[in-house]
Amino acid sequence: MPMSAAAIEEAILAALPGATVELTDLAGDDDHWAATVTAPQFVGKTRVAQHKMVYAAFGGRMGGELHALQVTTKVPT
Repeated sequence: MPMSAAAIEEAILAALPGATVELTDLAGDDDHWAATVTAPQFVGKTRVAQHKMVYAAFGGRMGGELHALQVTTKVPT
């Protein structure tokens, strides 16, 4: 069963408290998502490190319950 937008946002916010998350369902199937994550934890981190922090929020659910996630990260201004 695909992961809902609410569950995706909850997982990211649990891993990155204080973040803001914007989600877009890319295919209309609740299985292919784009997430824009703005988090203070990203300050001083490379883009690769920022993306790893987001993907780590899902543990073993990436590729299974959450099939595809396109990530854009931002540092708060």
